[in-house]
Amino acid sequence: MDEQQWVKIRDILDGKYTGEIVGIRGWIYRTRSSGSIVFTIIRDVTGVIQATIKKGSLSDEEFENAEKALIESSVKIKGEVVEDPRAPDGYEIRVKKFEVVNFAEPFPIGEDQSPEFLLDQRHLWIRSRKLTSVFKIRSTIVGAIHKFFRNLGFIEFEAPILQPNQCEGGATLFEVKYYDRKTYLSQSWQLYAEAGIFALERIYNMGPTFRAEKSKTSRHLSEFWMAEMEAAWMDLYDVIDIAKDEIRFILEEVLRYHKSDLEYLQQDIEKLKGIADSEFPTITYDEALDILRTKENMEIEWGKDLRTIEENLLMKHFETPVVVTNYPLEIMAFYKPPDPKNPKTALCFDMIAPEGYGEIIGGSQRSLDIEYMRRRLEEAGENIENYEWYFDLRRYGSIPHSGYGLGVERVVAWICNLDNIKDAIPFPRTMNRYRP
Repeated sequence: MDEQQWVKIRDILDGKYTGEIVGIRGWIYRTRSSGSIVFTIIRDVTGVIQATIKKGSLSDEEFENAEKALIESSVKIKGEVVEDPRAPDGYEIRVKKFEVVNFAEPFPIGEDQSPEFLLDQRHLWIRSRKLTSVFKIRSTIVGAIHKFFRNLGFIEFEAPILQPNQCEGGATLFEVKYYDRKTYLSQSWQLYAEAGIFALERIYNMGPTFRAEKSKTSRHLSEFWMAEMEAAWMDLYDVIDIAKDEIRFILEEVLRYHKSDLEYLQQDIEKLKGIADSEFPTITYDEALDILRTKENMEIEWGKDLRTIEENLLMKHFETPVVVTNYPLEIMAFYKPPDPKNPKTALCFDMIAPEGYGEIIGGSQRSLDIEYMRRRLEEAGENIENYEWYFDLRRYGSIPHSGYGLGVERVVAWICNLDNIKDAIPFPRTMNRYRP
């Protein structure tokens, strides 16, 4: 069968080969036999299709191989494409040749396995239709981010993963032995991006991020990917507009290429279309507290961050992502400046996704005041010497600039309608899980 031109299952299901003889390659997804006939569901990256293998339509050896081939055996088949409403997706292949590339051993994953067992078997579970759909959509999301920023004239810019500084809080740093010294895994690309904008002005990055948060929730990972941007001459509201446009663009790209994947994941396609066509509201932290107090009877002390429960209750009142600005200054990172109009608050924002998916983007204008940042770092117990290079950016031609970071897994989880963020990344790393 090596001379055969192979086709993809999705093209067969789209009606491109009805009545024709085709060859496909893939893996057995499901199989059952009934005497002189074997019904096998074959999967490839694009979908699944039923293959009907009748004794007498191919050699006895091939039929026997079809009978004994277990789930996840890799196969090549050749046969006629027939429209059949009884088949799972309306088409089947009536097999004339059946070649087993590798006979699989009994597959360790069956129905109704626990989430922890599936995580233990992640190297095999990524073959599931669910995760296949998720990772295809994830790839499109990542590609959309690159496309979005390059279309706006942004330049991709890399930063080190091994960094001597904290950016988002010293308590969540992963310490790494660096020869005879110590350094840390990156919490963010941001501080180095602020150096880059003085040369390149508009830059973006996609890279791994590490937070040693002792959290076991369905929304947290210890290793995840962030898509970050930084831009010279932009203020807070400039980058908020870009963030809104980016999310709409991502949705448009996913909707363009992944209708069948979204349907399999039981995502409401019309809902996503509506969000992609909508304006996203911007409210302040104070306005968010007013909504929670008046509509949810929740008393929240001013100055507290919005936790998962507050974000979820807030988003009951919105159908699209919402931008919340001006969080209390004292709970924000050292580089976020006070708002001159309301100095108790910072020039910062979070974008919160609907339906309980929480913060998907966080960003701010950046402080230009060295003494203010020095004080904040000293209060946090940081070694100021580690930040002198960062303060140099303010000493030599400083300008207004702003940026934000998008949590890739958070966006994937929201768009894919996932219950747990662990399914938004191929091999999740959490407080209790570092393998496989």
